[in-house]
Amino acid sequence: MNTNHLDSVVLTLVTLAPLAGGLLLVLLPRRDRDIRIFSLVISLLTFILSLHLPVYFHRSLPGFQYEVDKQWISSPNIHYHMGIDGISLWLLLLTTFLTPLCVLISWKSVHERVKEFFIILLILETALIGVFTSLDLFLFYFFWEATLIPMALLIGMFGHERKVYAAVKFFLYTMIASVFMLAAILWLYAQTGTFDFVIIRDQIAHRAIPHLPAAAQWLFLGFFLAFAVKVPLFPFHTWLPDAHVEAPTAGSVLLAGVLLKMGTYGMLRFNLGLFPEQARHNAPWIITLALIGIIYGALVAMVQPNMKKLIAYSSVSHLGFVVLGIFSFTQAGLNGAVFVMLAHGVATGDLFMLAGVVHERRHTYEISEFGGLASVAPVYAASFLFIVLASMGLPLLNGFIGEFLVLSGAFQARALYGILAATGVIWSAAYLLWMYQRVFFGKVTHPVNTSMRDLIGFEKAAIWPCAVAALVMGVAPILWLGAIDPAVQSALAPLDQLASKVVGQ
Repeated sequence: MNTNHLDSVVLTLVTLAPLAGGLLLVLLPRRDRDIRIFSLVISLLTFILSLHLPVYFHRSLPGFQYEVDKQWISSPNIHYHMGIDGISLWLLLLTTFLTPLCVLISWKSVHERVKEFFIILLILETALIGVFTSLDLFLFYFFWEATLIPMALLIGMFGHERKVYAAVKFFLYTMIASVFMLAAILWLYAQTGTFDFVIIRDQIAHRAIPHLPAAAQWLFLGFFLAFAVKVPLFPFHTWLPDAHVEAPTAGSVLLAGVLLKMGTYGMLRFNLGLFPEQARHNAPWIITLALIGIIYGALVAMVQPNMKKLIAYSSVSHLGFVVLGIFSFTQAGLNGAVFVMLAHGVATGDLFMLAGVVHERRHTYEISEFGGLASVAPVYAASFLFIVLASMGLPLLNGFIGEFLVLSGAFQARALYGILAATGVIWSAAYLLWMYQRVFFGKVTHPVNTSMRDLIGFEKAAIWPCAVAALVMGVAPILWLGAIDPAVQSALAPLDQLASKVVGQ
């Protein structure tokens, strides 16, 4: 078997292995322990398989690698076209890394319909990987919509008190916004006869698509609206706190860790990749929304009485950094945006796991119900503090690198952007440390907390890998940036050409 064939097979295997595992789970008898072990084995195998991708990835090459392109449907002309570059590579790895941790953190917390829970979780993993690997717009849209159903089911079936309301709200918001993207994709197909991202991008670059100048702004907005709701960018964020608070722990981890990144990945891949002129034209108001999101998300997080809601609003703030970095159109900004996506996925995913641990013991997320936990559960307190420091951007941990690069790019684009965004770093330190102080320090105010159990084996196995990843990413960011940078330069090339044309005129 030659290397190219092996590469294309590996990408397909990584994408479809969780789905195959989910279908095999259907056949397993309803023995909860066996179902949990099988789910863990499948998700770990997928992660191990996915490690082939960065190991054999050619970091200096800017284009797509591990490509596979097969005719899927002849009319309309739809291809099974998959491939990854330095941006999608790490988002795929983030997905395969977090899923086995979600299985572990759900080991004791899911008691009913265990089989259905893990089937949904594995199907969701395949849909998420498919979003990051699809190079055919129809296939991309297929996987994009395919993530909605399992996530809505996770929230609606396994969530907390207002779970159905939260699931329906999440489903409606994201599905309605996606219709605008579908309309834009169909318009492009009608003009080009193909759904292939690479062909369409090249035709747009060579001005080979008739009627595009008149439609480009609407096409840009069609894609952008679908992505902005998914991020979620202010003011499209109102579905997120409800979804997070009501979701089970594993649902929150994948929602914050991976699902939100679909929006920022889409902006980088499609809004910048297909419509560079419109991206430049619309950047000022998009950056304004991102800056509002950074500051507003942080300030609202600060006043939340609910631990999970606080972490949810922190996501609105952190993802604002990503959008700011993308639309700064600077190398540092885009590198930082991708790194913040990864750092946020690791740190915030871990924060939701840690919040889930305390909910499992006390069945509440209310900050006022705690206090003095550091003396009762010292290992839990130390683990929580480490991830809080990573999330707020302490140097040598992963949050610092991405935010530093984004702020560098923002200052290059316009000093005011950098100054306003930098306040978000201060606010994040304030709300995270204040939450930590109220939950872990002082006296134990509720007698029930004096007997609270510290972290146990499978919880450590779920929580500590994220802490290790946060440290390694902070100390050796070049391991990630080495692959990200060529892809970012490739994404920036058409924007740089536009800028040079404007200067030349």
